[in-house]
Amino acid sequence: MSRARWPASEEIEHPSRHCQGARADHPAVPPVARRRGNPVMERRAFLAGTGAVLLAPPLSAEAQQAGKVPRIGYIRAEAPPAVDIEGFRQGLREHGYVEGKNIVVEYRWADGNEQRLRAIVAELIRVKVDLIVASAPAATRAAKEAATTIPIVMVLVADPVAFEFVASLARPGGNVTGFAFLLPELSGKRLQLLKDAIPGLSRVAVLWNAANSYKTFDLKEVQAVAEALNVAVQTLPVRGPDDFADAFQAAVKSGAGGLITLDDPFTIAHRSRIVNLALKHRLPAMYGVRSFADAGGLMSYGPDRVDQNRRAAIYVDKILKGAKPADLPVEQPTKFELVINLKAAKALGLRIPQSLLGRADQVIE
Repeated sequence: MSRARWPASEEIEHPSRHCQGARADHPAVPPVARRRGNPVMERRAFLAGTGAVLLAPPLSAEAQQAGKVPRIGYIRAEAPPAVDIEGFRQGLREHGYVEGKNIVVEYRWADGNEQRLRAIVAELIRVKVDLIVASAPAATRAAKEAATTIPIVMVLVADPVAFEFVASLARPGGNVTGFAFLLPELSGKRLQLLKDAIPGLSRVAVLWNAANSYKTFDLKEVQAVAEALNVAVQTLPVRGPDDFADAFQAAVKSGAGGLITLDDPFTIAHRSRIVNLALKHRLPAMYGVRSFADAGGLMSYGPDRVDQNRRAAIYVDKILKGAKPADLPVEQPTKFELVINLKAAKALGLRIPQSLLGRADQVIE
């Protein structure tokens, strides 16, 4: 397959000394990894903390009083991986912004507490931020509901129209624009890749957060592709971490030969437990977020989230220069990455076909 279809993306190390207030369970990249092009740099885990944090260097009193330096809020329900933050900061640098000099960015997250997330948005409104970058649906919704006039640039949102964040991708309307994540469309692609890894796959289990009604879009996509591939689907809805053990036992009992997760903040927060259960029950699994593969999962395929955060700075720059969110079309991902973990494959007793390995952007050995 051509490189245009399987583009790689470079990961960027984010110094942990800047990351006060993030979760400690974000895994580091395994010590030995192979990526085409530039080598992979080790990602340091975030330090544990309270959930709300200012990472930008302090501005001088004169600059603050002059009011000439734009203030940006970057918010997320869960603590973002360090590479997300560094991707955004890279994008700012590419457009001439230097934090603490000609822009200030307040990075905030709520450790999964939506009530705290709303309080964070209210705080940003009080300090009169000029723009909010909202990562993932929960943060985007909290920002949109409270900040009705402040421009919002969303990232990592599966379907902005279904979430009613924008009127359409081409004409967002209102004060929200940004980047769609296309998770429903990719769920079927992940099943195809899992079948490529396991040619004899005839039954697949689908683990998803039943409390997230939007995951039904992903589920329908998987079921449609499964029917075309002659693969039976067993759904494993869960509502809390206590449901994981029973879900995996049900998958094994039914004879599932593989697993797909429909990822959202809940499953991502519990990725280590999900990965370990998949290995324990010898279920080859395909995930939608690369942090699962980094945590020891077999495979992941999805949009390059670092690139999407980097590109968010493009819209930040345009809006600060006078563009209106309503006039900026929502962009869709242009870079995707397939990650295969050979250590997991060995633990599962699975041999990944060379044809599939050749299409991977990164192979973890």
